[in-house]
Amino acid sequence: MELTLLGTGAPNGLPRPGCPCAACAVAVGADARGATAVLVDETLLLDLTPGAAFAAARAGHSLGGVRQVLLSHPHDGPPVEVPAGLPQPGRVPDGRELTLLTGHRVRAVAMDAPGTGYAVTGPDGQRALYLPPGGSPAGLEEGAVESYDMVLVDVVRRPDALARLRAVGAVGPTTDVVAVHIDHDVPPGAELRRRLAAAGARAVPDGTTLAVGVYEDVPDVPRRTLVLGGARSGKSVEAERRLEAFPEVLYVATGGSRNGDTEWASRVFAHRERRPGSWRTTETCDLVPLLKDDGAPLLIDCLSLWLTDAMDAVGAWDDAEWADGGERELRARVRELTEAMRGARRTVVAVSNEVGSGIVPATASGRRYRDELGRLNAAFAGECEQVVLVVAGQAMVLRG
Repeated sequence: MELTLLGTGAPNGLPRPGCPCAACAVAVGADARGATAVLVDETLLLDLTPGAAFAAARAGHSLGGVRQVLLSHPHDGPPVEVPAGLPQPGRVPDGRELTLLTGHRVRAVAMDAPGTGYAVTGPDGQRALYLPPGGSPAGLEEGAVESYDMVLVDVVRRPDALARLRAVGAVGPTTDVVAVHIDHDVPPGAELRRRLAAAGARAVPDGTTLAVGVYEDVPDVPRRTLVLGGARSGKSVEAERRLEAFPEVLYVATGGSRNGDTEWASRVFAHRERRPGSWRTTETCDLVPLLKDDGAPLLIDCLSLWLTDAMDAVGAWDDAEWADGGERELRARVRELTEAMRGARRTVVAVSNEVGSGIVPATASGRRYRDELGRLNAAFAGECEQVVLVVAGQAMVLRG
């Protein structure tokens, strides 16, 4: 079964008409995208968009053999003109299945937002799932569906849809995940590719024909990642974004509750509200057992607070205690942590502050903390496949 993506953009296309944003300004050439529409084996058209016939011709295909046109979402604006010879577009009620004369079977999948998803099975038995913009499947149960060979989904705006599909086994290790309905939420080009790769997905240019079930060399999701950044740089958002497309993440908060500190409580609340509802949270600085266990992905936020706790425990703020074994004990704790990271088998994303580029601390204890955090970050980074530095909300890949 072959799918030709006549367009891969949001319903208004990319760039959006008249939009002055930076993402739209650089969405030119191969990064410009028409509204998403998918031609299946030149016989089934999923979503009819303006200029579909011209888009098909540019891709070397014709709509002359299309026998069914299905819409996945309400279309705003004036009605789209149906090219001569095409059947009138329609939508299939949720749960219903169509069987085409060509041997394709199309089942309508219920969504949690206005629209319909379509699970398409080709005559060769290969299976693809196409979801509407901004939609995620509703009512899926674990084990209810087999893994699809290919999934076309709004990865950027609905990473939770991908997480839900992974949770029930509809997306497996061999599923080719392709991003569609791409809007101006992410700068096109390298940044879009980087974000999609972190979710185990990819994007392709308009007009690309994909063979369902054929292996594609998509970058593997890094098993161990360190995200560095200064205060309010966006490092926690970057770390959370990397795991949004995966279910059952364990969020490890190392800062504690700090009873009576209302400003800290508001920070914790803002972080908690940002996380997907399926994530679990534990407050602990005992990271080694978590790194040694198998299980769901870990998001550790953050190593700098872990270090504060460790330095408190060894008496690092007292010069006498520091000289009388405190420094040696801290080195042992850092070594134990990094060795656990080296042996970790689960996916881990850890956050840490980058403080070495700022003002030199005025106190000896501040300088000691700065130096030890620099050593910890360097040691931890050495055990990670990917290291990212976030500056002004922009992620720069240092490794991986």
